Amino acid sequence: MLDVEFEWFDPQPEVDFHGIKTLLRQLFDIDAQLFDLSALADLILLQPLLGSTVKVDGNETDPYAFLTVLNLHEHREKPIIKNLVNYISQQAKANTALLPLIELVKPTSAAQIGLILTERLINIPSEVAPPMYRMLLEEISWAVEEKEPYTFSHYLILSKTYHEVASVLDLEESRPQKKVKQKKTSGEQGDANPFYFHPEDEVLQRYSSMVGSFDYAKQEGEGQSDAKRAFQELGIKPRGHMILIEATKFEASVQALEEYLQPS
Repeated sequence: MLDVEFEWFDPQPEVDFHGIKTLLRQLFDIDAQLFDLSALADLILLQPLLGSTVKVDGNETDPYAFLTVLNLHEHREKPIIKNLVNYISQQAKANTALLPLIELVKPTSAAQIGLILTERLINIPSEVAPPMYRMLLEEISWAVEEKEPYTFSHYLILSKTYHEVASVLDLEESRPQKKVKQKKTSGEQGDANPFYFHPEDEVLQRYSSMVGSFDYAKQEGEGQSDAKRAFQELGIKPRGHMILIEATKFEASVQALEEYLQPS
């Protein structure tokens, strides 16, 4: 077994741009093409004292993971935030559990939403997440003491899940069958029993006031799930996932996360 020592750092504008942009592309999956990821990475790096990165070979290397929070109200006039808010609203329309979110993220809303973005390379263990969330809580507390605009009413975690799906290749080899029309409510279908790319999401959403998944706006071509096979027989279909937590419950959710993922 390879013994790796992880280190946590503040975001570094001079060295982290490309690494964070790559992780953002992974986080948004096929919908990454809808966003100016360079502008989003720049915005994240404009607040170097908020959020963290995880590295293994010192501060001058690319991050293996990151976590940050963006004030949707404070940055509401920035094109990338307008784009993100519109995206969140459009995706929320596809899932009745997320419909109230549309009003909350409007620029005219009294709600102060902190958008949490976090991602890590696939082979990085989930145990790196609790320290990032704990440090975020402390940094927000310090920022509020300094009258910085981080007094949030809610935290919105934009994440992703996946479902196992039958292989198209296997289906082609099987005997032809009649196609059955299925009644489907977009977005709600598949919310039951998802698999989590981020295991911590399963803990955090226990404290949520709103949670739901959605299909990506950009659809993958037929057979793409086979390129993402989780097991020999099955492919996987990634979906977007949103978790809304009231600020009064956020610290408790982080504490539960720390207990769930404490190193053995």
